[in-house]
Amino acid sequence: MGGTVAEIELSPAEFVLEETIEAVDGLECEVERVVANADGEVMPFLWVDAPDLEGIDEALEGDETVDNVELLADVDGERLYRMGWVRRVDALVQMLVEEEGTVLSAVGDADGWQFRLLFPDRDSLSRTNDYCRSNGIRFQLHSIYSLEEGRQGRFGLTDDQQDTLEIAFERGYYEIPREADMMALADELDISHQALSERLRRAHRSLVQNTVVIGREGRPDG
Repeated sequence: MGGTVAEIELSPAEFVLEETIEAVDGLECEVERVVANADGEVMPFLWVDAPDLEGIDEALEGDETVDNVELLADVDGERLYRMGWVRRVDALVQMLVEEEGTVLSAVGDADGWQFRLLFPDRDSLSRTNDYCRSNGIRFQLHSIYSLEEGRQGRFGLTDDQQDTLEIAFERGYYEIPREADMMALADELDISHQALSERLRRAHRSLVQNTVVIGREGRPDG
C-alpha cells in the first residue's frame, strides 16, 4: 500500500519550544530526523537559524518542553541540536508510536509548526484526529492525499527551498550545458554561494527522500 500523507499545522502554544521561539527573534527550526519510543520519548535532531542566535542556549535551557539539549554542529551560523521533547508531544507520540507514522518534514517558527506526515493508511490518520479531539489538542489539516494518487504536495521542501529550485529551473541551472551558474543564482537570491549550495543540497535530499525512497520502501530512513 502506498500510505497516506497529511500536511498539518500546530500552533506554538500547542507544541514544543514556544518559549525559545518567543525568546529568539526570527528563529526558524527544521527537523532533520525524529524518533519516538513506546515510553513517549521524542528525540529529534533539529536545525535552528535566526538573524542572531545569541542567547539560544540559555533559552533552550529554560524551556520546560525540552531536555538533554546537545549542540552537535555549528555551520555558518546555523546550529544542529539533539534534544528530548518532553512536554506537549502527546499528539506526535500518538502519530509515531501508536499509528506507526513517519515525519517526512517539520519546520517551526513564530507562526507555528508545519508537519508533513506519512501514515500507513487513512484509518491511522482518522484515529489520530479522534485522539487529538478527545484530548483537546488542536491542529489544522491543510491537505491529505495518497501516495498512490501521484505523490502530490511539497515533498518536504521549505518555502525557501521550493522558491530556489523554481528559480534555478527557470534560469536554466539544470540545463545541459547550464545557462546559469551558482554565483549568478546566489546573487539573484541575495545569499552567499555557500548558503545556496547548502540549500540546494537539502532540497535535493528532500526530493530524493520523499519521492524515490518513499516510492521504493514506503518508509524513509532518517
